[in-house]
Amino acid sequence: MSRIGSNPVKLPPKVEVTLAGGDISVKGPLGTLSRSFGPEVTIERHDDTLVFKAAGENSGAMHGTVRALVANMVTGVTQGFEKKLTLVGVGFRAQASGDRVNLSLGFSHPVVQVMPKGVKVETPQQTEIVVKGVDKQQVGQAAAEIRAWRPPEPYKGKGVRYVDERVVIKETKKK
Repeated sequence: MSRIGSNPVKLPPKVEVTLAGGDISVKGPLGTLSRSFGPEVTIERHDDTLVFKAAGENSGAMHGTVRALVANMVTGVTQGFEKKLTLVGVGFRAQASGDRVNLSLGFSHPVVQVMPKGVKVETPQQTEIVVKGVDKQQVGQAAAEIRAWRPPEPYKGKGVRYVDERVVIKETKKK
C-alpha cells in the first residue's frame, strides 16, 4: 500500500467534487478540472475528505499517483499554479499579448509561443515571464516549451531559466 495514497485529501469549503465511476470532476473558484482514472483505485467521499483505496495488490503505484493528481486538481481550482521564468542575456526580451508570448532570444527572427487553453502568461518586466493556470501539468509544460527555445548555456549562463534554477558555470578552456 502506498504511503502517499493512504493520506486523505481535505476539500476546502468552496470546492465541489463529483464522482461518477472512474471519472472525477473538481469545481472551485478558479475553474473546473475533470479526469478519468482506471479501475485500479477507488475514490470515496467522506464529508469534506476524499479517501483513496487500491483495488488490488498490484495497484500500489497508481494508488499514490491518483491521490497526488486529485490533490493537485483541488489545489489548482482553489489557488492555481504558476511558474516564473527569467531571461538572461543582452537583448533578450519577452512581451505578452493575449495568449501569446513574443520572445526576442538572439535569433534572426522573433519567436512567438502560443499558450494552450487555460494557461495565462504575463510579463511584469521585459526579462520576466509568469505562466499561470489551474492545471499543474499544463503550466509546467508551457513553461518548459518557452525554456526550450533557449536553455541556459554553461559558459555565460545566457538563456531562459526558471527563477529558482541554478546554472553551474563552467570554466573556459585554458591554453
